[in-house]
Amino acid sequence: MPGTYAGFVNSPVGKRLAKQLGLPRPTALRRYAVGAPLIDGAVLVGGLGSAPLAARVGKLLASEGIDTLDSLADGDRVAAVVADLTEAAEPHDLDALRALVAPAIKGLRPSGRVIVIGRDPSSANGFAQAATRRALEGITRSIGKELRAGATANLVLVADGAEANADAAVRFMLSGRAAYVDGQVVRVGAGAPSEPADWAKPLAGKVAVVTGAARGIGASIADVLARDGATVVCVDIPAAGDSLARTANRVGGTALQLDVTAPDAGRQILDHASARHGGLDIVVHNAGITRDKLLANMDEARWASVIDVNLGSILRMNEVLLAEGGVRDGGHVVLVSSIAGIAGNRGQTNYGASKAGVIGLVDALSADPQLRTRGITVNAVAPGFIETEMTAKVPFATREVGRLLNSLNQGGLPVDVAETIAWFSQDANAGVTGNVVRVCGQSLLGA
Repeated sequence: MPGTYAGFVNSPVGKRLAKQLGLPRPTALRRYAVGAPLIDGAVLVGGLGSAPLAARVGKLLASEGIDTLDSLADGDRVAAVVADLTEAAEPHDLDALRALVAPAIKGLRPSGRVIVIGRDPSSANGFAQAATRRALEGITRSIGKELRAGATANLVLVADGAEANADAAVRFMLSGRAAYVDGQVVRVGAGAPSEPADWAKPLAGKVAVVTGAARGIGASIADVLARDGATVVCVDIPAAGDSLARTANRVGGTALQLDVTAPDAGRQILDHASARHGGLDIVVHNAGITRDKLLANMDEARWASVIDVNLGSILRMNEVLLAEGGVRDGGHVVLVSSIAGIAGNRGQTNYGASKAGVIGLVDALSADPQLRTRGITVNAVAPGFIETEMTAKVPFATREVGRLLNSLNQGGLPVDVAETIAWFSQDANAGVTGNVVRVCGQSLLGA
């Protein structure tokens, strides 16, 4: 939780001043650690009507040895609330969510979780049901902005008949892996999920490639994928060769020095993964650059380089990686977008264009009939303010403000982005495709 402001308001004097003035005070977030429980404390589980997903969540929690409650007594504190609103059909049904969640908020433990489960508005039967289902998004995002002490709120929309596919999403949202994921919507659809033999090693036996893996977010992605059991091919430009080798050695993978804009980059990656590791299951398109300038002063070279590295290279590599003989059936592709691709950013028209293009690519690829037939999922993460070497160079005042412009009142860490990517890469998420999850602490920019 770096930052001058955070350090001050968590000091003895700063705490008193923050309380007097009503200043936000960042809380150290609960992050994942190998061997830690899924969540530390009891979980309140309920919902509307028969609440079929609530019953399923209860069984999941019981299998983890976690206590569940169906109501609260005075003084009860809980680590999470799971509200099943899948049967909501009329606006008055939304009161069931208020009745369940409202009493629990004051007793929610630090880094607590509120998970709302609903159905996708696009599959609604009639106007009232569509409006009611969409209302769940507004409720969940608003809850996220009311919570304190590192607590988060997220919405999981489960397609009819896909209830068995929701377990991995609920696990993720409850766990410390989702520390900086707040106010987000995840859609779970059809698929054939496969639970890992060991949830501590959900990627065991998988081969993954990570571009831009020499440092920063890319290196953290490699670390987390390897921690979760994957063999990782670390890719970066030759100029970053020393750092790339250190990353590859640390994670027990292999290094491939390569410029992703090379015409044969996809072929080189696939040949390396096949020759050294027998194939490829997971592709993480992380490599990216910035060349910031106001559009009025933007030259052709700055524009072209960002578009080509951040978007064009992905399109070219995918022609090989997603063709027959590329990523194995049931594989996973994860792209790194940005809040700038959703909300835009001053001086980053080229970068914003490229990252919005990444989201468009996810939409198109996830709907591709051939990829769907092969069971290949395609998703993206959109980081907000993440503490990296790049953000450390941002002017002091801008940096401090950037850290606070979210519901968690702090910047995220590279590992937060990596955890979401690793989750998207699990076979247990075969029903999760076409999603863009913002790892931004519910940034006030772009929701």
